[in-house]
Amino acid sequence: MDITIAESTVEGTAQAPPSKSYTHRAVLAAGYADGAVVHDPLVSADTKATMRAVEAYGGSVSLAEDESTVEVTGFDGRPETPADVIDCANSGTTMRLVTATAALQDDLAVLTGDESLRSRPQGPLLDAIGQLNGDAESTRRNGQAPLVVGGGIDGGAVEIPGDVSSQYITALLMAGAVSPDGIDIDLTTELKSSPYVDITLEVLDAFGVAAEKTDAGFTVDGGQTYVPDGGDYNVPGDFSSMSYLLAAGALAAEDGLQVTSAFPSAQGDAAIVDILDRMGADLDWDEEHGEITVSQSELTGIEVGVEDTPDLLPTIATLGAAADGVTRITDAEHVRYKETDRVSAMAEELTKMGAEVEEHQDELFVYGADSDLVGTTVEGRADHRIIMSLAVAGLVADGETTVTGAEHVDVSFPDFFDVLDSLGAAVEQ
Repeated sequence: MDITIAESTVEGTAQAPPSKSYTHRAVLAAGYADGAVVHDPLVSADTKATMRAVEAYGGSVSLAEDESTVEVTGFDGRPETPADVIDCANSGTTMRLVTATAALQDDLAVLTGDESLRSRPQGPLLDAIGQLNGDAESTRRNGQAPLVVGGGIDGGAVEIPGDVSSQYITALLMAGAVSPDGIDIDLTTELKSSPYVDITLEVLDAFGVAAEKTDAGFTVDGGQTYVPDGGDYNVPGDFSSMSYLLAAGALAAEDGLQVTSAFPSAQGDAAIVDILDRMGADLDWDEEHGEITVSQSELTGIEVGVEDTPDLLPTIATLGAAADGVTRITDAEHVRYKETDRVSAMAEELTKMGAEVEEHQDELFVYGADSDLVGTTVEGRADHRIIMSLAVAGLVADGETTVTGAEHVDVSFPDFFDVLDSLGAAVEQ
């Protein structure tokens, strides 16, 4: 599906979608538990993949008709051997988190996904499971899915790099809590995207599971039980998805745009508020009521490191293309290993729109003062974050911008274009 966005303004109020990161972890935590009700989940292609995985391991998942709750009957820390292959679709989070789950059962589970997911690195997690005396192989022996995993690990100590994906750490902590002996994680490199592990620790705590940072990395005791307070868990709003709404407001909301469900949490991508403030956006965050108001502003380029906030790179690049001066995005190499190489994708697609961009292995420079955005056809790269960022750019590009493959927003923000339309953007499907 292609979407066309014409230069236009936005105004009004929009509710931020629930957090994808929290939903993944909460649904799997409920699976590790005897059961739980997850309130206000993000129901998307990615989180549905995690729900299917919980069912494959012997749990059951019931989604309310209005999608306001997910009721999970869990496998109580003892996953069954799946009767069929687990298809993680395009969800890297699902694959990594439930690969560690597979290592807990005695026999073998097979995990795969779509073409994009089958190109993403899983080797460090497979190696970690091997260190725990589990069975973990890539069928093509290239560290990529399809994966075959099992062996009934008891726990132990592992060494693993922290600069490829923080999701490996999350996977081991969540599985380690129900292993007999627990897991000690020694990081061999600096941890990238560390706020995502903070999210994991926050969710584990809400489910009654103790895990903590150490001088070497992280540790979690075994033999624990997942039990959320009152049997319920509430998912907060998603700052990654919120970033597109806030960017739209800063670029195109002459009369202001209010975003709700913006309550503080461990999410690293809440940094978008500070980034916009540093760029000169007219913005106010009422943290107590979870409301952010932002208005169209004259923005100035800044330097931003995305070591801990890789999902913000596409949004920042779009803002930089419409700002005065130079926006320099640093610490970005790991952003190349997402659904697509997001560094190259944004460089190439923004260039098509008339932006002056300079790409390096670990950095992206956007020369806003030399950019004059014009509408054209850009490729969404089957990547939800690329699609939404380019759509926001289309709000301030001269003429019409067509984004291909727009259906992939289903991964994290299924009604994104409906929300844009309700705010007054000129959107045609």
